[in-house]
Amino acid sequence: MDYTIELVAQAIWEAEHGTDPWHSEPTHRKERFREYARNAINLLGDDIGVLLLALKEATGEQSVGGPRAAA
Repeated sequence: MDYTIELVAQAIWEAEHGTDPWHSEPTHRKERFREYARNAINLLGDDIGVLLLALKEATGEQSVGGPRAAA
């Protein structure tokens, strides 16, 4: 499964459901949110990179190389 799709699907789901745990949702519901994620990624195109970076930081992941310093 594509990690990007899963990350975006969870973010959309959490925005709608708040504190309900994603992992306990039935597979058919998760698939619906994965489809929403695929559509969002396709619609956003190149702009998705900024949103994915924000999602990764929000989930506590370290980005490779860290943030770039302004010149």
